[in-house]
Amino acid sequence: MSTPLDDLLSEENRAYRARAREVAESAVRPIAAEYDRRQEYPWEVLEALREAELTGVWIPKEYGGHGAGLLNLCLVIEELSRACGGVGVAYAVNALGSFPILLGGTEEQKRRWLPPIARGEKLISFGLSEREAGSDAGSLRCTARRDGDAYVIDGHKKWNTNGGVATLYTVFCRTDPESKGPRGISGIVVEKPSDGFRIGKIEDKMGIRCVPVVELEFEGCRVPAENLLGGEEGKGFRHAMMTLDRARPGVAAQAVGLAQGALELAVHRAAERRQFDSSILSFQGIQWMIADMATQTEAARQLVYTAARAVEAEVGSLSKISAMCKVFATDTAMKVTTDAVQIFGGAGYMKDFPIEKYMRDAKITQIYEGTNQIQRLVISRAIIKELGARI
Repeated sequence: MSTPLDDLLSEENRAYRARAREVAESAVRPIAAEYDRRQEYPWEVLEALREAELTGVWIPKEYGGHGAGLLNLCLVIEELSRACGGVGVAYAVNALGSFPILLGGTEEQKRRWLPPIARGEKLISFGLSEREAGSDAGSLRCTARRDGDAYVIDGHKKWNTNGGVATLYTVFCRTDPESKGPRGISGIVVEKPSDGFRIGKIEDKMGIRCVPVVELEFEGCRVPAENLLGGEEGKGFRHAMMTLDRARPGVAAQAVGLAQGALELAVHRAAERRQFDSSILSFQGIQWMIADMATQTEAARQLVYTAARAVEAEVGSLSKISAMCKVFATDTAMKVTTDAVQIFGGAGYMKDFPIEKYMRDAKITQIYEGTNQIQRLVISRAIIKELGARI
């Protein structure tokens, strides 16, 4: 579905979107339900993304990528998610995992790890959350102790998206055991296989079932000291927060894609479904629902695009706009997909129809990469600071 607002996108933007839509319709939509049932990673989709040259959109050209920026990344995520939210995040998490390398890695580290990610030869995951350190990431307990020419990692990471299929892991550890809160945290890239590192529990999820979410377990895991991001301890928390500011528009783009896909399915279903000798699409109540769904989705889309452009322009503080787009788009996705199920009626609750999957996939977007409750705190505190008010 195209709109006059498409003219606000550049020719390059539209080209990336078209390529992503082709992959979504030809390679993703036909297999989405099956991989949701099987809870398996769709390797053929990765191959289709390679063939379409979409695996390195966000990575600079000097490291083998396209250097196409965050907006084009969001456009690809949105189109993939329009067909399957799980595939959308399976793609997006490679940007999440590689952003710390882009933001904080040495030149040697960038040239070592980014080219194979750009080619789609290696998948990367982001290891920050723990059982007792989700929204409060500064309380993480996973440690990395320097031992000669290596770091020895002990601890675990929870909710690791892509963890079961990745070969690179950006892991945040406490390198200063005496530190508290954000201080003393460092980012270290762990390569698989490594002695003392294994994949733990594989989660059985409500949604995004085609992408594995696992626990990472480290027990005396030795990693070369040269894998310390930036070559300096204590910078990890800052790199992690900078990463999330740049990655949250991707989550929001996933949400926009889910909302758009659900809206389209709902409109087609409403045209086909007849009650009282009429298509329910002719009912004013349904038309109002569709109007609200479309308006909310478009508003979310434009906020996401604005946030992506803000990242590309390197505006001063990204945290507020990044949090705003994440909150609004993901709340919108949950509302629109729920309304779409309602329009389907009883059939919408059944797995025979695709719409219930959109609602299941949408829920996690309100939770991961910073719960929406925490994002509202980020937004409100930024506004309070801007206006010089006091708490």
